[in-house]
Amino acid sequence: MNPCWGAPSAPYAHQPPLTLAIAPPATLSTRSLNAAHRRANRDPAWARWLLTGVALVFLAFFLVLPLLSVFVQAFAKGGAYFLAAVREPDALASIRLTLLTVAISVPANVAFGIAAAWTITKFRFPGKSLLTTLIDLPFAVSPVISGLIYVLVFGAQGWFGPWLIEHNVRVIFAVPGIILATTFVTFPFVARELIPLMQAQGTDEEYSAVTLGASGWQTFWRVTLPNIRWGLLYGVILCNARAMGEFGAVSVVSGHIRGETNTMPLHVEILYNEYNIAGAFAVASLLALLAIATLVLKSAVEWRQRGTA
Repeated sequence: MNPCWGAPSAPYAHQPPLTLAIAPPATLSTRSLNAAHRRANRDPAWARWLLTGVALVFLAFFLVLPLLSVFVQAFAKGGAYFLAAVREPDALASIRLTLLTVAISVPANVAFGIAAAWTITKFRFPGKSLLTTLIDLPFAVSPVISGLIYVLVFGAQGWFGPWLIEHNVRVIFAVPGIILATTFVTFPFVARELIPLMQAQGTDEEYSAVTLGASGWQTFWRVTLPNIRWGLLYGVILCNARAMGEFGAVSVVSGHIRGETNTMPLHVEILYNEYNIAGAFAVASLLALLAIATLVLKSAVEWRQRGTA
């Protein structure tokens, strides 16, 4: 037995210590990596042309041709008839009501979206996951059901219906009901644009601003808002587009009172049902122009956002 604890035994006393030889990892030059990347992402020419052709054909049949047909039908009876259909009192009333609804519902959704995104991304509280789920509720519920909810709450036979009738307050089949229904179906757009953006940005800048003595409003206006401005504008554009074109929920709560509670989509439906095809497409062309302007503004915001990233 070896008297020295821990000393090597006799058979191994004169052997050199073992060493592990680790070979350096094989390195690839930048040129080789770029060439491999190009080979991995290079598709055959026939595949590129086939996919491009399928996409173009799909866009032509399902987007371009229907959009062109709207303008062709709008001017089928000439420019004078188009102007007369647009200047008709009921058409002007529908345009004013649509703009009024957008002017109220979009700012309300902006305020809610900022508050909800700030609350979800900056604080921890019980029910946070429930709030996040409820924000997506209008995406899961049919717009018709959304309108029916307000009828059951504010209608003549609803929860608050007798009280409203007693105090001569009209919600359903009036402008307030249209604004409520439009706000409900559009309120996720701003919040859903801001929540992932603010989660990715974190809270370090806000903490730094507060540490340096900034108040809550100063932190919001000078730190948070500049960081989310493009996402906020993108959400506003999407919310505005949905508010202008909403049909299902508004159709339930409006009552279809001509010249009073008909928005532009509802007025188009009435004209079409009356076989006034040119007049219906004339008003529809205005909606199409608003949609095109919204898409152009959306593309400009995306381009600007990529340029400042």
